[in-house]
Amino acid sequence: QVQLVESGGGLVQAGGSLRLSCAASSRTSSPYALGWFRQAPGKEREFVAVISWSGARLYYADSVKGRFTISRDNAKNTVYLQMNTLKPEDTAVYYCAAGSGATTARSYDYWGRGTQVTVSS
Repeated sequence: QVQLVESGGGLVQAGGSLRLSCAASSRTSSPYALGWFRQAPGKEREFVAVISWSGARLYYADSVKGRFTISRDNAKNTVYLQMNTLKPEDTAVYYCAAGSGATTARSYDYWGRGTQVTVSS
């Protein structure tokens, strides 16, 4: 079982930056990928980025490619999402998830409670 706690959300102006963190605590030694998803009001949860256990494989949604960077520190059991050049359409609750490393939400077994990111225009 993996428990995930996100932090780092907040209110920022368009063009600004935020860094999200997700601390993971696990009772399993099995490797798992860590992903970020987001959900805006009235919309479905969508994939943002994912990183493999080793950190060697990264994948981003087209909408954030070139602006967001995912990284992980396994020594600290933490995954990060550096978000630059933020746009109002990035406004959403951001969720951290642990699972297979695919881009669909159903591929992830464990989820954090989310952190709100609001980008003002």
